[in-house]
Amino acid sequence: MFTIIGSAIVIACVIGGFLLEHGNLAVLFQPVELLIIGGAAVGGFIIASPMKVIKAVMGGIVKMLSGKGYTKADYLEALTMLGEVFYKIRKEGLVSVEGDVDNPRESVIFTKYPRFFKNHHALDLVVDTLRTVMTTKIEPNELEALIDAELESHQEELTAPSKSVATVADSLPGLGIVAAVLGIVLTMGKISEPPDVLGKSIGAALVGTFLGVLLCYGFVGPMAKNMEHSASEELQYLSVLKMAIVAFVGGAAPQVAVEFGRRVVPAVDKPTFVEVEEALRRIKK
Repeated sequence: MFTIIGSAIVIACVIGGFLLEHGNLAVLFQPVELLIIGGAAVGGFIIASPMKVIKAVMGGIVKMLSGKGYTKADYLEALTMLGEVFYKIRKEGLVSVEGDVDNPRESVIFTKYPRFFKNHHALDLVVDTLRTVMTTKIEPNELEALIDAELESHQEELTAPSKSVATVADSLPGLGIVAAVLGIVLTMGKISEPPDVLGKSIGAALVGTFLGVLLCYGFVGPMAKNMEHSASEELQYLSVLKMAIVAFVGGAAPQVAVEFGRRVVPAVDKPTFVEVEEALRRIKK
């Protein structure tokens, strides 16, 4: 939603300012220039990006337009889910969650928390970590190092789309110059025409530079930054899960382990101690 609002503001201010200075809007309407710049940018993006990155960028654009991000409800649900898993393990032993770990898609616990359950990265992190604890004698510090290595690898995957889009943004001013040069070449073929014809042709050519710079700094560049923030949010969410699990494996009581996770939730989305305590009290009943 905010992406659409921001784009509307950019267009309104740029076009509005041009019109306020009595500019001719028809001059800015140059679909061929847009075809050259946009087509070259998309083609370069396809050349530079493997299919998995292209798919990730498409998914990132959909997520950006939908405005979906992590909220207090997401973190509260994840912490509650971890609390339920921890209480069950503390009461019945690790073997009690073996069925949940072996078949998480049909787990009674995990399916109770839809926001968490739909996040396959988070689900895999919890399941794989519990499986490691169940089948090995890994120490808490080793477990933390293992998860950190996984998150570092995942960070590269998450940031690849934003880096790819940022590269496209950086290329747009240059592609705008390409379009402008082509326009000048066409203008030189009209050198015998009257000044008013040459003026329109030169103006149309310069629109290419205008479009390249506008698309770079007004749209594509901000899109790349939005994807970067989205990747950071994802890593922060996984880090909360990591902190709670490592604390529990290290011997902390379930509620204390959950509190370890709550403390690293971003301040704007952090549920209060009372909210988490009440949620844990409900699952204990």
